[in-house]
Amino acid sequence: MPDARTAPFTVLAACLALATASAWAQTSPYPVTPEQRHVADQVASAGVPLTELAPDAPDSHTVRAGDTLWDISKLFLKSPWRWPELWGMNREQIRNPHLIYPGQVLLLVKIDGRARLQLAQGVGGDTAGDTVKLRPQMRIAALDGNAITAIPLHLIQPFLTDAVVFETDQLATAPRVVATQEGHVLMGKGDLAYVRGEFGGATDFRVFRSARTLRDPTTQEILGYEAPYVGTAELIRMGEDRTAADGKAEIVPATVRIRQAKQEVGVGDRLAPAPQRNLEHYVPHSPDKAMAGQIAAIYGDALNAGQNQIVALNRGKRDGVERGHVLALWRDGAATMDKTQGRAQAIKLPDERHGVLFVFEVYERVAYALIISVKEPVKPGDRFTQP
Repeated sequence: MPDARTAPFTVLAACLALATASAWAQTSPYPVTPEQRHVADQVASAGVPLTELAPDAPDSHTVRAGDTLWDISKLFLKSPWRWPELWGMNREQIRNPHLIYPGQVLLLVKIDGRARLQLAQGVGGDTAGDTVKLRPQMRIAALDGNAITAIPLHLIQPFLTDAVVFETDQLATAPRVVATQEGHVLMGKGDLAYVRGEFGGATDFRVFRSARTLRDPTTQEILGYEAPYVGTAELIRMGEDRTAADGKAEIVPATVRIRQAKQEVGVGDRLAPAPQRNLEHYVPHSPDKAMAGQIAAIYGDALNAGQNQIVALNRGKRDGVERGHVLALWRDGAATMDKTQGRAQAIKLPDERHGVLFVFEVYERVAYALIISVKEPVKPGDRFTQP
């Protein structure tokens, strides 16, 4: 591949891939191998066909605060979920593709029937229009919150706390609130609650109310149990079974402190360990094989959903669904009558694609997706397929 001295432009994507690889190698126990670097180079040098560019794709774009990779790619591509190809990101081996920063200028370069994005302004205030080489050491300290993200994370971050899907008996056997402090009926932030159950070594918990059943819209199979989020709690004292002074057995429940309360916590609420989240893994990609399913439920109490709302899908890990999958939403063709000839005849109009889903959380039989774009309201039973 030509270097910066001989090529008219330095390929941004290759630099990004190698920069990320270098940074990861110094911070991860699983460094990027030479083979993985080679794959990243190959992806970066390919770009996308010109036929995939948006009709009004600009020649350049200055990155602004609040931009996401998805937003920027919508300016350049017909299918913005294909941004890893345009940006040269290797989603299989490179953990953090968020290496674009506000103030940088991106150029759309078209060579030999393909297009790539390249950097026209350095981080340190280089002159716009001069292509610069991104050295890995410039990026190692910059893998932080200043880099733009893949998708609007503020839309899904609250949801990652607010909902979880349990298997049939998981929540039923979870630690449970058995008593309140000083006879309180309900508890809020800072109050103490008394809990019985197995904590499994965890100290930080989410608190949930009774779960609702998620069913397949067609087969009515139980897919899982969606538990409404109540708040968070921390374990401050373990319980114990002991012998009292009079020789009788005495059960002392564990003590937890309510750290946050979206709703008031009460007796009977259940605790589940708070999981660790890695929001850097949301790299959009198409399923590797044909996929089809239905919307199982709209999150919350709404009857239908629109853009930037959350839906539950009737497919999960066992069906090959992954975080980052991009899926197409379909509207069933309406039933109508053909009255153009003597006798009216029943017909069904073709199904129409009318939206895009982005999967960000996957369970065994259920997945949650963000509606990225949609033309008409989405309701349970609507279909999705690979894009």
